[in-house]
Amino acid sequence: MSKTESIKKIARETITSESKAIANLAELIDDDFANAVELIYNSKGRVIITGIGKSAIIANKIVATLNSTGTPAIFMHAGDAIHGDLGLILKDDVVICISKSGNTPEIKVLVPLIKNGPNKMIAITGNTESFLGQQADYILNAYVEKEVCPNNLAPTTSTTAQLVIGDALSICLLELRGFSSKDFAKYHPGGSLGKKLYLRVSDLTSMNQKPEVSPDTDLKNVIIEITEKMLGVTAVIENRKIVGIITDGDLRRMLSKRDDISNLKAKDIMSNNPKRIDNNAMAVDAMEVMETFGISQLLVEEDELYAGVVHLHDLVKEGII
Repeated sequence: MSKTESIKKIARETITSESKAIANLAELIDDDFANAVELIYNSKGRVIITGIGKSAIIANKIVATLNSTGTPAIFMHAGDAIHGDLGLILKDDVVICISKSGNTPEIKVLVPLIKNGPNKMIAITGNTESFLGQQADYILNAYVEKEVCPNNLAPTTSTTAQLVIGDALSICLLELRGFSSKDFAKYHPGGSLGKKLYLRVSDLTSMNQKPEVSPDTDLKNVIIEITEKMLGVTAVIENRKIVGIITDGDLRRMLSKRDDISNLKAKDIMSNNPKRIDNNAMAVDAMEVMETFGISQLLVEEDELYAGVVHLHDLVKEGII
């Protein structure tokens, strides 16, 4: 077997092995899991998640997921907790401890200190009979038979399992809270994902010029309007309402078909009933219309009156595409 084939074989076996271990977690979801979700949902405080080593890295990721889906969460390193960071925990907070073995020295020191307070404690562990498992109020079972590491040493499958349990916890809470795409947008205002959720057509048209001509505008002034407004298009407007559209493409097609253009008006070359969108629609909806009809510009209306143009380049610039 070549080196390339050997590498691909190892990668595929790794993915297959971990996917089977993750699938087995579904059988471990029990009443403790459901009760833990309800505890967090009904809590007036935050979720404090702690761990050490690779589990601490997973704890940070779960904290990020909870925060972005409507459940306030804070990471507390298990090692730092016993040197002052226990002050992070307030009386209404719920604590989640993550540990594969549940028997690490830091966990054995930390857990009794947490239990001395009023806070409920949830364990995410692969060993329900461990010190952590015995002390926890609820156990989220993240058991895996073995690590995908050939030496069964490096945390691989076990940390993947912890992460998936955290995702399951987060999504259950999201569903209970009725967390919508609008809520999601509040927590993700930046980047292309956030823009897809909150950016409206009006945000784009406000940055563009507003090309328009009347049906009786002569060809020369139609070309001037399209050129000056730099959108490759102009709306044909009558009584402030859209009656047609003229694009660069319309001009080229007209020139290829006619020898005498001296008396042409906008109404002679415009396309009737152009595609349009409301100014308050989401920018992502404008993108879908453009993709569906294979167009680069879309006329915009507000209260059925002409409001401007949104261009494909606007969507690209904002990262929507």
